[in-house]
Amino acid sequence: QVQLVESGGGSVQAGGSLRLSCVASRDTYTSSAYCMGWFRQAPGKEREGVGAIRRDGSTRYADSVKGRFTISKDNAKNTLYLQMNSLKPEDTAMYYCAARTPGDRNCVGKPLSQSDMGYWGKGTLVTISS
Repeated sequence: QVQLVESGGGSVQAGGSLRLSCVASRDTYTSSAYCMGWFRQAPGKEREGVGAIRRDGSTRYADSVKGRFTISKDNAKNTLYLQMNSLKPEDTAMYYCAARTPGDRNCVGKPLSQSDMGYWGKGTLVTISS
């Protein structure tokens, strides 16, 4: 089992920035996991994939965040990041870190699905005011 713990959420005005972090409980997990990513769920909406990073560093983003959000990882710190710039009110949601150890599912080849992931964090809330 791997625990994923998110942090960095908060309230900012539109146009601002936030950086979310996700620390994995298992040593060296971010360097060994096949896929890590971020999802978000707004009130009354389905959980959607925001973006993912594969073990080799390849990334994919949802169209709604492309050019504004960046996924990265620091293997030395065993931490996944989501840098969010030019935030909009519609980015308001609970943001979840997720991961999958084996490479038997999609990661960056097509839009991310919840079924692509095996481990989940509990989420961190992001609120963007206009």
